Amino acid sequence: MTLLKDYRNLSLRLTDERKKHILEHPEMVSMFDAIKQTLIHPEKVIQSLSDPTVQLYYRFYRNTVVGDKHLCVIVKRNQDDAFILTAYLTDTIKKGVIRWEEI
Repeated sequence: MTLLKDYRNLSLRLTDERKKHILEHPEMVSMFDAIKQTLIHPEKVIQSLSDPTVQLYYRFYRNTVVGDKHLCVIVKRNQDDAFILTAYLTDTIKKGVIRWEEI
């Protein structure tokens, strides 16, 4: 298990199983450092419309292996725990309540 921090200095668990799942996708193999950067310096954090305990951290990256994309890192927070569910590259930012936005 790996412990990462977000922009609020909140500790986030990344289990070996979740890390393996993320890095199994060919476009994500070189993105582990970008995942850490996205958590520490997100451009936008959105609360999921379908699950209020889930937040989506976004940061835009140029020249990924699949072109210019947003990296989305999905984090689930409970009262005493926070962990990364997954991460992926996307063209669009999902709708939801904006919890934080870079100015």
